[in-house]
Amino acid sequence: MTYEFKLPDIGEGVAEGEILKWMAKVGDQIKEDQPLVEIMTDKVNVQIPAPRTGKVLQITAKEGDTAKVGQTIMIIDDGTGDGGASPAAAPAPMPDHAAASPQPQQVPSPQSVLAAPATRRLARELGVDISQIAGSGSQGRVTDEDVKRFASGSRTGPPTATVQSPPTAVPGANLREELVPLRGVRKTISERMLKSLQTTAQVTHVDEADVTELVLLREAFKGSAEKRGVRLTFMPFIIKALVPALKEFPYVNSSLDEQAGNIVLKKYYNIGIATDTEQGLVVPVVRDVDKKDIFELAGEIEELADKARKGQLTLDEVRGGTFTITNVGAIGGLFATPIVNVPEVAILGLHKIAKRPVVRDGRVEIRDTTYFSLSFDHRVVDGAYAARFTSRVVETIQDTKKLLSEVL
Repeated sequence: MTYEFKLPDIGEGVAEGEILKWMAKVGDQIKEDQPLVEIMTDKVNVQIPAPRTGKVLQITAKEGDTAKVGQTIMIIDDGTGDGGASPAAAPAPMPDHAAASPQPQQVPSPQSVLAAPATRRLARELGVDISQIAGSGSQGRVTDEDVKRFASGSRTGPPTATVQSPPTAVPGANLREELVPLRGVRKTISERMLKSLQTTAQVTHVDEADVTELVLLREAFKGSAEKRGVRLTFMPFIIKALVPALKEFPYVNSSLDEQAGNIVLKKYYNIGIATDTEQGLVVPVVRDVDKKDIFELAGEIEELADKARKGQLTLDEVRGGTFTITNVGAIGGLFATPIVNVPEVAILGLHKIAKRPVVRDGRVEIRDTTYFSLSFDHRVVDGAYAARFTSRVVETIQDTKKLLSEVL
C-alpha cells in the first residue's frame, strides 16, 4: 500500500521548510525511524525520520524546494496490500547528484542553491541572483550575510560572525535612513515575543543571591569535569537548584490550555536553554534534568549549544520544554526582564556574577553575588508564589549542603 509522507508540523510557528538533503533516493529500502530528510526552516534545521518501513516510490519535493507543512514530499510503498505505483505513473527517479559528472563551468540553477526561504526573499529584495553567490554556511548554504556582502559588491572573504546582522541599505531608501527587512529568524522571534506579551499577563520578580559558595564549589568540581572531557559552567548547578523548587512549586513548571480550560502541571523537568547564535535566538531543551548529574548536564548543554550554533538541532531537541533559562551574565548588565517562552509560564534570567560589598553579621564583606529575574504569567502564577519559588532557588544555591545533595 502506498503511503504519502507529508511534511509534519514541527512546531515553533514554522509553516514551511526547505528540503536541504534527502538521505534516500527512489528505489531505496528504508526503515522506520531512520533519518530520512533534513529540513531547513527559519527557526532551526531538523532531521525528520522515516514514518514507516518500505520502499521509496517517488520523491515529490527535491532538494532546494520549499514545502508547506502538510504537503506530500515522498510516496512510500510500505509492503502492505497491493501497493506501489505503476512504472508509467511514477515519475522518473531523481538524478543522483553525487554520481553526476562535474560541470565546473556550469552555474547551478537558483533552486539548487542551499538557502533558507528568508534568504531567498532577501536576495530578491536586493535584486541579487542567488545562484551567483558562494555560500559560506554549513554545507555551502548561502546566508543572509553572503547575500548582503554580494549586494554591496564584495565577492570574497567570509562574513564576520555577529549576533545581530548590521543594517543593509534597501533600494529606494534615502541617504539618511536605511531600511532593514524584517525576515528569517528575526521575524520569527518578533512574532513569538509579541504573541507572548499579547497573550499572557507578564510580571518579573528579581532576587539577589550570594553565590560565593557556588563559585568555590564549581572550582572544586572543574578538575573532575575536565577528566570527563566536559567544560563545567555555572548552568548545571543552577539547573539542579531549580529541580526541588519546581517540585515544590509545580505551577511554575506548567502550561495553560486555554481551549480546554486547564492548567497542565508537568511532572517532568525539561529545561530550555536560550542560546545566542549567528542566526538568532534558539532554545534547545535538556530533558529530564532531575535524573542527571552536573557532569551529564554540562556535556549535554555544551553539545546542544554547539549544534545550535551550527544549525544542526533536531526537532526533538527544540520542543517539549517545561521551563526556560536565559543567561546574559557573560555579556554584562545588572539584570533584565526576560519574556516568557510560551506555552511555558515562566523563565529565569541569569546575570553577571560580581564581587560586591555585603553585610554579614554586622560586618561588610566582599562576596560574589548575582541577580535572578523570574518572569512569569500572572494568570497562572501569583506574585507571592513566584517570590517563594525564587527564594527557594536562592536558598539552595546559597546552601552548599543542599546544593551538593542535588548535584550528585
